[in-house]
Amino acid sequence: MYDVIIIGGSYAGLAAALQLVRARRRVLILDGGQRRNRFASHSHGFLGQDGQPPGAIAAKGKAEVLAYPTATWKDALAGEAVRTPDGFVVRAGGDEFRGKRLILATGVVDELPAVPGLEERWGKRVFFCPYCDGYEFGLGSLAVLATSPQSARFAILISEWAGPGQTTFFLNGQPEPDAHELAQLASRGITIEREPVTSVGGDERSVEVHLRDGRITKRDGLFLLPRTRLKGPFAEELGCELETGPLGSFYKTDAMKETTVKGVFACGDVATPMPAIAFAVADGVRAGNGAHQSLIFRP
Repeated sequence: MYDVIIIGGSYAGLAAALQLVRARRRVLILDGGQRRNRFASHSHGFLGQDGQPPGAIAAKGKAEVLAYPTATWKDALAGEAVRTPDGFVVRAGGDEFRGKRLILATGVVDELPAVPGLEERWGKRVFFCPYCDGYEFGLGSLAVLATSPQSARFAILISEWAGPGQTTFFLNGQPEPDAHELAQLASRGITIEREPVTSVGGDERSVEVHLRDGRITKRDGLFLLPRTRLKGPFAEELGCELETGPLGSFYKTDAMKETTVKGVFACGDVATPMPAIAFAVADGVRAGNGAHQSLIFRP
């Protein structure tokens, strides 16, 4: 039996694993190879790794964890997790694994609007996080595609990375901003476009937003707030309570990242609505520490 089974071997899961193997605990990491930022070519804003390919950061972290003899890695997508009298059973790739504690670090799935052309440009010219990807546009022209009532505030934020008067906010059928938001948008020189968007095109240097009336707006990049959903059936299977954020649900956890089910911890994008490698790593460290201390004080 493993001391801890970690479902998800990206940044949060690896950070949790590193704390545990350094405490000489037996850890199994199950990973399905579906990192959330796999579409991006470079990662920014993570101290010491700024500008590095996301895959390279993950690979280095994996190598560091597997250098410890009590770490085990399985390339397998976990499909089921159930509680047992002595811990947990996780089924993945036709195999069954047992552990005393369970850490959920599966990440989330981004659900993009059903606009043709968005998906193939995701992580290339269409982004979510301006702190990760905004600087590289060099104060150029940016577009924001509305996806929810929070999008007006998001457009105001995105304009910080665009040149003066170079931000266009495409409502695309979302509710009209309120009077206060309209005033803020105007004060930032943000153009509001109310004509529905039919598709997104462009090349590696720009995006073209195609409107229903036939007009095309060309911008250097486009940002949007995607809806997210949790990976796997684990919340339902284990009975973990969820919280609802503006973009989707995430696991309710305490300060040490333990969920409402004793012995089950969650970290990274599944447990915080702050999507960035730095946040994921910090969250994973807390989950690893929390799981380890629970093994000591609640054997």
